[in-house]
Amino acid sequence: MPAEPADGGNDTAIETRGLEPVPDAERGGRVRELVPTWVAANISVLLLTMGAGLVILNGLNVWQVLVVAVAAPVVSYGIVGLISIAGKRGGAPGMALSRAVFGQRGNLFPGALIWVARWGWETINAVSGAYAVLTVLDLLFGIKSNTTLIVVTLLFFVGCTFVVSGLGISALRVCSTWSTYLFGGFSVLVLGHLLFTTDWAAVLGKPAGSTAMMVAGIGTIAAGGISWVPSGPDFTRYLPRTASSKGMVGATIGGAGIVVLPMVLMGAVMAVGTPDLATAQDPVSFIGELLPTWIAVPYLLIALVGMLLINSMSMYSAGFTAQTLGIKVPRAWAVSVNAVISLVFGFLLMVVATSFFGSFISFLTLLAVAFSAWIGVFGVDMLRRTSYDGPALLDTTRTSAYWYRGGFAWQAMTAWAIALVVGLLFTEVDWFGGPLADTWIGRNGLGWVAGIVTSGALYAVLPRTAPTGPAAAPEQLPEPDQVPEPEPEPEPAGSLSN
Repeated sequence: MPAEPADGGNDTAIETRGLEPVPDAERGGRVRELVPTWVAANISVLLLTMGAGLVILNGLNVWQVLVVAVAAPVVSYGIVGLISIAGKRGGAPGMALSRAVFGQRGNLFPGALIWVARWGWETINAVSGAYAVLTVLDLLFGIKSNTTLIVVTLLFFVGCTFVVSGLGISALRVCSTWSTYLFGGFSVLVLGHLLFTTDWAAVLGKPAGSTAMMVAGIGTIAAGGISWVPSGPDFTRYLPRTASSKGMVGATIGGAGIVVLPMVLMGAVMAVGTPDLATAQDPVSFIGELLPTWIAVPYLLIALVGMLLINSMSMYSAGFTAQTLGIKVPRAWAVSVNAVISLVFGFLLMVVATSFFGSFISFLTLLAVAFSAWIGVFGVDMLRRTSYDGPALLDTTRTSAYWYRGGFAWQAMTAWAIALVVGLLFTEVDWFGGPLADTWIGRNGLGWVAGIVTSGALYAVLPRTAPTGPAAAPEQLPEPDQVPEPEPEPEPAGSLSN
């Protein structure tokens, strides 16, 4: 199978293709290449902090944490994998394909919300990356953090992110593959150290927490995966149409699970010796306290690369989202808007905010709700269609087949808006609480599930919006798991059968 073009169809090292669908002739690669992509999307020391939070804040024991660490990536990245199937069908980024669902103008509303939500995700990762640099400087040279150094490290991290995300999909995949191997190797060293230094009697003797807190923990860990759902098609649009859908879902879950499971468990074990880990303002420096320097420094440097890749992937997708909002600049420059925003917000979070973890969990909770309303509508629409009209996706005028009525697919917009409100009604964070947050759904942190179910159910029962133009959809080849078995040839007359 031919390799994917490194440049999106041009003879340069930088991917120049924007929202336009990838022609079949330029599609290549294999489904298994998605594994390192989703490994890299989860290489973050924040998973250690979140694992500790399950023990300290949710009151879970290690066996309950194990259930959470298995269930969360299966649920969240299972949804990512399912939605990413649209990428191979349409060959375009997720938020460009979303125009076929919401209409050319209607798509601006969920697109803008998702774009703004990415600001927070990129800010969190920029701050984590800056803290990793500061911790390494302290461990190696005894340099303590100050305001000037915070600004310098943020500039360094965001600048590197901008470069990698601007280069495009091939640069991301190369970096993802190497970081996967390096991070995996050093994670084994960390696991070995914990194996011999942990008070296992204290870890295994911790009493169990409530089922509600365990379900809420699944939602908290899953929220990180949910944030990648609209980006799923961005990383599969170069795959051939015949790529296995089941394989895509499996590779997505597997790639994420390889990282999420051990990292969350490691964080839970570390919390026994460092109970203030879950509430620390600096969520990274504890690694230097718990691990010997010869492990901590390279581990943090590799984790820094992982967090850089997470932000690069997010900014890569954010560039497409910005283009769907009408920002008429090349994708590589569209990401600069998010880079500047993450710099400003990152500085505020590191210098002004009093609780990093509290801000982080509140953000993750709201992030999942914001994305859930879009997921339900887009997911049900995927069940109804097998192809997308490429020219209509790019045509933002009244002649587009996806113009619908006044540029809006009102059924999709209605389901999305109602589900967004429903999700918020059941949600409670540090600085916001919905009136239904004290119900069973709210106490279990399932506001995002309520959003998906509400939007999907409403969109399924509302009449489907018909395209307004005569443009024909591109030819859609059957997926491998949908190819019908050939009919048996009739036996010639007079033949014997068993």
